[in-house]
Amino acid sequence: MQDTELFLSLAEIAGVFVGFGALISVRSGGASEAHEVAYVRSVVWAAIWVVIAALAPVIISRYDITGHDLWLVCSLVALVFWLGLLLGDARTPEAREDLVATSRARFIREMTVSLLVAVPMVIALVLIVLGVFPDLEPALYLTAVALGLFMGALTLLLLVFSQRRPRAASDPVALPTTGGSSG
Repeated sequence: MQDTELFLSLAEIAGVFVGFGALISVRSGGASEAHEVAYVRSVVWAAIWVVIAALAPVIISRYDITGHDLWLVCSLVALVFWLGLLLGDARTPEAREDLVATSRARFIREMTVSLLVAVPMVIALVLIVLGVFPDLEPALYLTAVALGLFMGALTLLLLVFSQRRPRAASDPVALPTTGGSSG
């Protein structure tokens, strides 16, 4: 397979996203808001999907599976894992809580961004499964994996931009009260 190094590089980049997700989740005792938990989980899941999808052709090709059969098996693996991630993510309490708390405008904005990436990714994989463009299957698969990585990056960006601004030093802070007398 000619793109082995490229797929390994994409898997390495996705591994960095998994590391970022782990770092975010353990900082300051972990994420506390449902929104942050849901988004960190989505970044990590997208990155793990990319690792699996990027390594699939490298591993499967070692069994002398080539051509359409290689890309068919890899695409099916990628689609099954993608479906599993979507179904698993939607069932988490944090994802449900975040959905309820999300404004309509933010929901539409974020779904539009997600769909602009996810739909072409899934279409590329389905085109491979259907064998519509046999000569383009390696390119379609690489496009799907790259879009998965792009989705993880966009999710991380959406998480960063959705965070509340920290309190400025000049903002009044409520001081804790003690049981002692003042005076």
